Amino acid sequence: MIDLSQLFSIQDNLLKQVPRDFKRFLYGKINWKNRLIGLIGGRGTGKTTLLLQHLAEAGPGSPNYLYISADHIRVEALGIYEIASRFFQMGGEVIVIDEIHKYDGWPQEIKNLYDAFPKAHILFSGSSSLGLQLGKADLSRRAVFYNLPGLSFREYLYLSEEIEFPIIEFKDLLRDHSSFSSDIVAEGPVLRHFQNYIDHGIYPFFMEGTEEYSEKLSNIIEKVLYEDIVSTSGMKSMNVPILKRIIWLVATSSPFKPNFEKISKNLGISRPSLYIYLDYLEKSGLLSAVMAQGAGAKLARKPARIYLDNTNLLRAVSGELSREDPVGTIRETFVQHQLDSAGFQLRIPEKGDFLIENEYLFEVGGRSKGKDQITNKKNAYILKDDIDIGFGNVIPMWLIGFLY
Repeated sequence: MIDLSQLFSIQDNLLKQVPRDFKRFLYGKINWKNRLIGLIGGRGTGKTTLLLQHLAEAGPGSPNYLYISADHIRVEALGIYEIASRFFQMGGEVIVIDEIHKYDGWPQEIKNLYDAFPKAHILFSGSSSLGLQLGKADLSRRAVFYNLPGLSFREYLYLSEEIEFPIIEFKDLLRDHSSFSSDIVAEGPVLRHFQNYIDHGIYPFFMEGTEEYSEKLSNIIEKVLYEDIVSTSGMKSMNVPILKRIIWLVATSSPFKPNFEKISKNLGISRPSLYIYLDYLEKSGLLSAVMAQGAGAKLARKPARIYLDNTNLLRAVSGELSREDPVGTIRETFVQHQLDSAGFQLRIPEKGDFLIENEYLFEVGGRSKGKDQITNKKNAYILKDDIDIGFGNVIPMWLIGFLY
């Protein structure tokens, strides 16, 4: 008979330490009544904290709730199916399984648990977006998946400065951005906070100190490459340097507009292999590809631009490999990360930088950016860096960080 007391003890200790005052934006969007919930997201975005917060709020100290980590030695020894089966047989209702991507054969065991215990609730997450993405297909008819991106600028302000503002709806932002900007700027030096966010504000672990932030982020990149991608995809570790060269190309371009034939020749790999490697890097949360406007089946594998997923990753990579500050790439990377994380569809138009939901045109630039690219364009806006408050169709770029 399996003894779960040690696992309950671990859970109790974790619940005593979990923060209660701040919850990620996704917390209120999750339908916790679903029987099978998968939380997808990159390393370090706060998935474990979010799940523990749910347990702390739903059933603190209750034997009907259990948190386990799939990489714990006891869990590996006993097996997820055996532990969960025993828990549900004893009257347990909700089990949370963290780091599930590190457990071989997890999709099959989760599916079996879901079918064997029709009243059970199973929540799982993992640090490997790629691993969960691949398991997503096996559970597509049963599980509801949610994605937890890095912190928005709005969330960062709350954690770093205790400045609290609600999420701004996209159309409200376009219509009344001057009023929103004025209210936020009145609370403090927003541009200084924004620069800090660009450098080290996207992952919650910045609260542990910023001195080692870049090093921790570099370690995350290494783990994603050598642990997540290699172990999940079956790719040989000897090919990881190719992935690093791709990341370097993206980080040091302004911005990266891929020429696949040229890149494949420079890397010494075939174009099909290049497509596969780019897919791995995107699904693992390191890269973000944006397709051209009107891209159909013919262009499905050929993005118009490729970015590092967020500006902190860009800083970590370009700061090591280039002395030049890729300010144009930083601006576009920020905009695509915030819009994509907020759930908007992005495309690259023939003129302008981003087309949002096939309706709104954005041009991104600095304080001196002109309006030539959006002249006579409907629903067209300039996102300007280095300004506090905008006017008309000129919006301060940092305000896009309030959409989630």
